[in-house]
Order: sequence, then C-alpha cells, then structure tokens
Amino acid sequence: MSAPGARGAGIPLLLAAGLALLALGALLLGPGRVGASAALAWLLGQGGDAHAQMVMAQLRLPRLAAALAVGAALGLAGCLMQLLTRNPLAEPGLMGVNSGATLAIALGLSLRGQLGPVGQQVWALAGALGGTLLVLLLARGRRAPLSPLRLVLAGLALAASARGFMALLLMLDQQGLDQFRFWVLASLARVTPEHLGAGLAPLALGALIALAGARRLALLALDDELARGLGARPQRLRALAVLAVGLLAGGSVALIGPVAFLGFAAPYLARALGWMRPEAQLPASALLGAMALLGADLLGRWLTAPFEAPLSALMVLLGAPLLVLAVRRDPSLGLHR
Repeated sequence: MSAPGARGAGIPLLLAAGLALLALGALLLGPGRVGASAALAWLLGQGGDAHAQMVMAQLRLPRLAAALAVGAALGLAGCLMQLLTRNPLAEPGLMGVNSGATLAIALGLSLRGQLGPVGQQVWALAGALGGTLLVLLLARGRRAPLSPLRLVLAGLALAASARGFMALLLMLDQQGLDQFRFWVLASLARVTPEHLGAGLAPLALGALIALAGARRLALLALDDELARGLGARPQRLRALAVLAVGLLAGGSVALIGPVAFLGFAAPYLARALGWMRPEAQLPASALLGAMALLGADLLGRWLTAPFEAPLSALMVLLGAPLLVLAVRRDPSLGLHR
C-alpha cells in the first residue's frame, strides 16, 4: 500500500503510527475503573490485581479488537461497493445488508420476545447475508445482466420494503421495540470475549476474499467490454464482490450493530490521500476505517463521560458533512452525467 509521489511516501507510516496511538489510548483510557498507569503496567507484564486483569481482558481488549476489525471491514466493504457500482458515494447499505439485518432483528424479537448477545449476532448475520443474496437475485433478472444500476435499485427496493415490515413488527411488540432501539444505535460495549471469535469469522473471510482478489476486483471499475478484453469475467467478479460485501458488512452489523457513513468515508479519504488505484484503495480504506471507528469510539466516550455516545449517531454527525463536501467538490456527480 503506497501513495504516489514523494509527499505521500510517509503517509502510510503516519497512519500506522496514528492507529497505534489510538489503540494504545483505547487500552489506557477505556471503560472500567482502571487508571492509565495500572493499565500500562498490565500491558508491560508488571502484574496487577484481579480487577485490572478483568477490565483489560474482558472489556478493553475485546472492545479494541472489535473496533479495529469492524472499522477495517466497513472500509473494505465501502471500497468494494464503490468499485461494484462505479459510484464514489456508494456504501454497503445499498446492498441490503443493514436493512436485512434490522428486519431480522425485529423479526427475532417478535418471535422470541428477547434476544441475548449471541442471538442478536446470529439473527443479524443471517438477515444481512439473506438481504445481500436477495439483492443479488433481484438484480440479475431473467435475461438482463448483473449491472451496477440494477444492484443499486434492488438494494433501495429491499431497504424500503424492510423498513415497512420492520415498523409493522415493532408496532405490535413494544417490549421488542425497547431492545431494538438499543441494538440499532450500535455500540462496542456489547462485545464480549465469548462471542468475539465467532463474530470475527465472517469479517476475516470477507477480508481474505477482498484482499486476495484485489487485482481482479479492481477490474470492476472498468467498462465490462474492456474488462473482458483483459481476460476478466465481470459477472463473476461482481458476484464475488457482493459475497465479500455481505460477509464484511453483515458481520460488522451482527457484531456491533449498523454503522452508517463509514463505508463511504474511508474510501473517499483514501482517494483524497492519493490512493487512486483500486488495488491500493482496498488496504488503505481498511486502515482508515479502523482509525475512524476507533477514533469515534474514543471521542464518544470522552464527550459524554461517564456515559457513551452511540457510534451510529457519531458517524452520521461526522460523515454527513463529508458527504456534502464530496458532492460539492466533484463536478462529475451532477445530474447531467
């Protein structure tokens, strides 16, 4: 991963250093009544009491691992979506991931009455992957090829339908509505070591597909005829990209809840910093996504201490101005195109 030009040569090192500092800050200043000095002593292997051991191993380390994994996954998923749709404003929500997951959670709450952390994870992942598969099937059609425009339209149709069904289900179940409100705000606080391993599995598989096939997936940014001339099969590449997006974004929603704008913001920032080639944008977007989510988590806990601001609300507040800036700066996004 490298940015072009001499000026951009040190950017990857600066970003890596920034991510390391954010990770250290999350461990030293994370949740739980353990001071920075005691946390640092525990990290350096200089002992600590049972309370410090519990806070670091049960709260702060799982939370840090989830923030890094989910941030990187959403950055990758957003970059894939923008390649897939050839739209610099696209984000994973267009593939029916968030709508499928939220509808599944609402359905699970209506049927079961209450869902524990593992139950939420299972229902959300199943809904996210089911929504992604449904969008893929709707976009294919009988004779029409799988095109970027059909994918977007199918995703929007599914999202609208899911919102309607979800509102109907929650209207009939007030107890489920209360639990749903907590889940939909997205939080790293719900991550525990018990379900972290299973939660990271779809993210790891999606990242493997995206990064291992980065060179081939980069051909999605080209016209189909040109991609075929280079020996690629655009339809297969799109299906592979959809699978990766479903695993990355679906696994993220299942682990911490829906987080908007991050999938759009990370690839946008990667391009702004000089990573224009798609195969370089993918790892850069993952790095920037991890930094953004970890930074938002630290900011949310600092602004509302001793409480926590919802990650979904923070990302909307930070991402909406970026979206407006992107539209205003890029004349190619006008309706005349």
